Amino acid sequence: MITCKGKSELLKMERAARIVHEALAECAAACRPGVTTEEIDRIAAQGIASRGGKAAFPGYRGYPKTLCISINDEVVHGIPSPTRALKAGDVVGLDLGAIVEGYYADAARSIAVEPVSDAVKILVETTHAALLAGIEAVRVGGRIGDIGAAVEAVAKQKKYGVVREFVGHGIGTALHEEPQVPNYGPAGKREVIREGMTLAIEPMFNLGGAAVTTDPDGWTVRTKDRQPSAHFEHTVVATARGPVVLGFGRYASEAILAGAPGAHEYPLPVAVQA
Repeated sequence: MITCKGKSELLKMERAARIVHEALAECAAACRPGVTTEEIDRIAAQGIASRGGKAAFPGYRGYPKTLCISINDEVVHGIPSPTRALKAGDVVGLDLGAIVEGYYADAARSIAVEPVSDAVKILVETTHAALLAGIEAVRVGGRIGDIGAAVEAVAKQKKYGVVREFVGHGIGTALHEEPQVPNYGPAGKREVIREGMTLAIEPMFNLGGAAVTTDPDGWTVRTKDRQPSAHFEHTVVATARGPVVLGFGRYASEAILAGAPGAHEYPLPVAVQA
């Protein structure tokens, strides 16, 4: 069942999303060679707790950590470990969720630890561009397929593999709600977008083919051809004024500002120096 949220609910999701993005920024800043993924997970946990939120991922379907950290050929759901340290050249995907007063927000971003190839930098930049294209397609009266078609069109320009087994989703009083939000078309299909629908849009692009496999741990998803992958995600609400990305003060009690955050609000560290 698809639920549309009212103002009081959306303000809670706005708070949850702000906590997620602020904690994610701290995690991104910690991505340096020699730092373990367990250390970054602790930063995520502290970042959420210190801001009055509750981490969404621990215990979800048995997931053991606060953060998903997916490196290089890992697409999503990589499990932090005290024995795995980042190194120069890694592409790092950070995926985090938080809860405020029973309402969820979910976001992800990818960065690369220098030195990395131009091909990897472009992969990260293009995946973020696809996220923005998907957000722009969130229009009341449109269709969920419009979002996927917009995302897929960006991937096709670079001939990237678009992961099909894992998709975006509705979000609200549960981490995963209906509808599913694929990263592929066709446009004009699937559910009608209604005012108050809240969606987690999350392109996952592979430098090689689209096929993925899941590790024996039951969580870590990686590219079948072992080529690098990138992943971005925002929690978005459909409004009569257009799509609003939550977590950046764009949905407030006194005003609503449609669109996605600009570079000054959401700096994109495509690559960080080792």
